Amino acid sequence: MLTVSTVNVNGLRAAAKKGFTEWFAATGADVVACQEVRADAESLSAQLREPDGWHTAHAACSIKGRNGVCLYSRVEPESVRVGFGEAEFEDSGRYVEMHLPGLVVASLYLPSGDVGTERQEEKERFMAAFLPYLVELRGKAEASGREVLVVGDWNIAHAEIDLKNWKGNRKNSGFLPEEREWMGRVFGEAGYVDLQRELDPEGPGPYTWWSYRGKAFDNDSGWRIDYLVATPGLAQRCTSVVVERAETYDQRWSDHAPVTATFDWP
Repeated sequence: MLTVSTVNVNGLRAAAKKGFTEWFAATGADVVACQEVRADAESLSAQLREPDGWHTAHAACSIKGRNGVCLYSRVEPESVRVGFGEAEFEDSGRYVEMHLPGLVVASLYLPSGDVGTERQEEKERFMAAFLPYLVELRGKAEASGREVLVVGDWNIAHAEIDLKNWKGNRKNSGFLPEEREWMGRVFGEAGYVDLQRELDPEGPGPYTWWSYRGKAFDNDSGWRIDYLVATPGLAQRCTSVVVERAETYDQRWSDHAPVTATFDWP
């Protein structure tokens, strides 16, 4: 079996004080991907930087306290790649991948946007550059006999069943028609599979992010923006996808919940 978890930690050092450390110690995952780490490796405690029994890959943002992604793996990677070859985003702390035996696994933090601002333009540039890379990655992996798993915070709800208040968000970043169409291309021309929807095509949800404002969490008024996206061969081996939603608001250590997939592997 292979188990992979992904979670936007909303600041790894802060999350560690609220419950991430206990969750990580108890996880049965073979690979854990984190996003929005907001710290370079040198700023993390040894327990977070390189836990006993784990191999790590950290990709920090050149702007202190922003972004940041990392991967923890119980199996030693054959190689690590930071970034995906686009100069603008190489030091942005948004992408890191590990090449494991038979598998490339990546942690992604796609930019969040804000309609009519530079942030949305940045998001669009990222999307435009990242889609061709996904196609290239899949082709190279197939040629080397590997599957691919790209997990993380994609900051886009693909369909109406992926967020509670879809009618009120049709003009907001994260649910714009062009963003949804782009996700469709990831699952179309790029040839990847949304593991959650493969096992649960009807929905609604399960949601993975809830605003801290109001009663969003208590009312389960959330968004599904954390995805595990796999090549078809790996998708066929996926036996479960579980959103590890906290039982109560007070037990949350991030505004996102971990999402964990299990595979018959190898």
